[in-house]
Amino acid sequence: YRAYGLLESERGVHRLVRISPFDSNKRRHTSFAGIDVVPLIENSDEVTIKDDEIRVDVYRSSGAGGQHVNTTDSAVRITHIPTGIVVSQQDEKSQIRNREKGMKVLRSRIYEFERQKKENERSQDRKSKIGTGDRSERIRTYNFPQGRVTDHRINLTLHKLEEFLSGEIHDEMNQELRLKEQNLKLESLNTW
Repeated sequence: YRAYGLLESERGVHRLVRISPFDSNKRRHTSFAGIDVVPLIENSDEVTIKDDEIRVDVYRSSGAGGQHVNTTDSAVRITHIPTGIVVSQQDEKSQIRNREKGMKVLRSRIYEFERQKKENERSQDRKSKIGTGDRSERIRTYNFPQGRVTDHRINLTLHKLEEFLSGEIHDEMNQELRLKEQNLKLESLNTW
């Protein structure tokens, strides 16, 4: 789990400037790559529903089914109060079996609801971190002809590209990025 914390600041558009080995005129070529770093999410297939989070209504089933349909309250409507998800079940003659089936359906719908909610949050977080991936949103430039690496977020240029790529001075830039992020968080707290 430490990898996420170390690589989190690498999100964004990275720009690479190099002399192409395939170009006989030795012209500079520029490439861009959009990078996203996401944490490992533990996937829990089990949804826990507390009794005080649901409301169960029983009613008489409708439709074809003989005399039994109109004599017992076997249909079940289960409402999950926190999410507002409603499940109705009337396939079985037994209220207990309809409730069991309804709870299975409810669990799967709540799981999908929570999954979609997390996906939307991740999507918003991703957009805020790496933007649209447009070239103008670059966070770092690796310039091979000049042997330098520039982080545009903190306006730091190091003329040690090889050392940076081998990981020797990566910590120096990460330290600067963490300091800037802390300062931005402090500034946002002070505006309240």
